[in-house]
Amino acid sequence: MAGVRSEDETPTDDNGAQVELLRLRNSIDNLDAALVHVLAERFKCTQQVGLLKAEQAMPPADPAREAVQIERLRRLAVEARLDPEFAEKFLNFVIAEVLRHHEAIAET
Repeated sequence: MAGVRSEDETPTDDNGAQVELLRLRNSIDNLDAALVHVLAERFKCTQQVGLLKAEQAMPPADPAREAVQIERLRRLAVEARLDPEFAEKFLNFVIAEVLRHHEAIAET
């Protein structure tokens, strides 16, 4: 019958889902914060690399290093059960930003 609840269904079922959703979202928020902090630390290191390259008149880009890093990240992604294509796109995005920083440092 419509509107009649069986003994198995309790009003807290929806509440339980909401609690679990909140727990998962809190975890996602914490992970997002960790990602931002890790990226900030990574960029601090790459800024130092950019300064060193500029001081030594080295080119801003290092395609051989980039290829090794992409392959390494793809392997790590597979081990972590993350899509390696996504991991490569992410690293390419980061590399592009690093290169932009290195070029700016070299111009100063």
